[in-house]
Formats: sequence, structure tokens, C-alpha cells
Amino acid sequence: MAFSPPTKRTIMADINITPLTDIFLVLLIIFMVSSAAMVESGANISLPEVDSTASASREITVSVTPTQEIYVNNVLTAYEDIEGSLTELLQANPGAPVVLEGDREVLFGEAVRVLSLAQKAGATQIAIAAEQARK
Repeated sequence: MAFSPPTKRTIMADINITPLTDIFLVLLIIFMVSSAAMVESGANISLPEVDSTASASREITVSVTPTQEIYVNNVLTAYEDIEGSLTELLQANPGAPVVLEGDREVLFGEAVRVLSLAQKAGATQIAIAAEQARK
């Protein structure tokens, strides 16, 4: 048996990007699912239904839950601090509408008190959130 000299082999220097692509797709799906969960309001409310609605920007939202918890832009806020929080937000963004998101179970008097505080804070545009009635 004759010994043959080693042959010169070429080294394959290609990178297989299939596993990398799989990892990126999994990360993309995870971020999409988690971002959808983060977009939801901090308050768990059920908006009243109306026949027709018009969309408005929701830069400043005040949510009132059935348990009388009040959230200003998804941050739980004490009743005494609502006016101050709204004043800061309105100074940063003058002319932005304040949108009241009240649960169906919230009494009218509570909604009027919150809207009054928004007006004292300097809100010039106030809207009430509702959802389209299902037919």
C-alpha cells in the first residue's frame, strides 16, 4: 500500500444563515406579541356602545374603572392628583384633546367630576370614548 501525499483541500468559508434567520423570526414574533399586550390600557374597562363614532387622537386619556380607579395615560392616579397630571400633560402638548374612557358602570356624576378637573387643568378639547355598537 503506497502512501499518498496529502491533497490540498479547500476550506469552505460560507456562513449558513438559516439558523440565524430562524432566531430572528422567533424574536420578531415574541416582540410583536409582547408589544400588543403593552398597548392595552392599564385600566380594564368596557366602553359604552353607540350607533356611530368619530375617531380622535388619544394623546391624553383619562380612564375610570367601575371600582373608581382613575388612570391618566395608563398611570394609576389619585383623585387629588388628576388636575396636576393633566396640567403637566397639557403644557407639554397644548391643544391635545383629553379623552375620557369611562366604563359602562361608571356613574354620570363621576364622569362629570373628571371632566370638570380636565377643564380646570386647561383642556380646550374634551372627548368621550365609546365603541361602535355591533349589529
